[in-house]
Amino acid sequence: MARRTKIYEGKAKTLFEGPEPDTLVQYFKDDATAFNAEKKGVIDGKGVLNNRLSEFFMKGLEQIGVPTHFLKRLNMREQLIRKVEIVPLEVIVRNFAAGSFSKRMGVEEGTPMPRPIVEFSYKDDALGDPLVPEEYIIAFGWATQQELDDIVAMALRVNDYLSGVMYGVGITLIDFKIEMGRVYDGDFQRLVVADEISPDSCRLWDIETGRKLDKDVFRQDLGDLADAYTEVAKRLGVMPSNVTHPPSKPTLIN
Repeated sequence: MARRTKIYEGKAKTLFEGPEPDTLVQYFKDDATAFNAEKKGVIDGKGVLNNRLSEFFMKGLEQIGVPTHFLKRLNMREQLIRKVEIVPLEVIVRNFAAGSFSKRMGVEEGTPMPRPIVEFSYKDDALGDPLVPEEYIIAFGWATQQELDDIVAMALRVNDYLSGVMYGVGITLIDFKIEMGRVYDGDFQRLVVADEISPDSCRLWDIETGRKLDKDVFRQDLGDLADAYTEVAKRLGVMPSNVTHPPSKPTLIN
């Protein structure tokens, strides 16, 4: 597919003009960042893995009735997606204490939450993506009360789906973050899951060993990030089982 005009470049993905109206091409990069891009690296093959894994999760959500921006995977690194108006929030769902939550609340990592906790952070790298209460979101017009109610309901459905899928392959879903977008069908507007769902945006721990299989491997210098992501892809069946490759250069079925 011919490369089109670049629309936006983020830390892990680049968006290009799509082949049809109201579409974009989302390209997954090998770049890895942490601590608001203070730590940077290039992980060979990470974009290939995240493209395939995000496709797997988005298709699964569509099958259970959760709408997404995903249309189809174009190749090893690119997806065709719907153009959406992004709600300027990161929607965080926590099943167990970890990361910033543990530091902020003084709760030991791995402690189960009494129930899944949904938090919101305002998408602004310059401010460090601060946590914001619903009152701020409504007051500043980032989303309406009805949209917030819908976002929470969708986030919990995503949590149920991801938790079940991961449990089935021996992985605990500690937490994750998603983004939401508005799609307009004429005068009708609806919310869809946007951006990506991958080990970049989830915390995933092996049920038996507690081994981390997410971006904390990069954040905390725990080993080879591509090896961790490859393990997730293998367990979910999105990598060929009869081919072996060095973990830093994963090869997926196209």
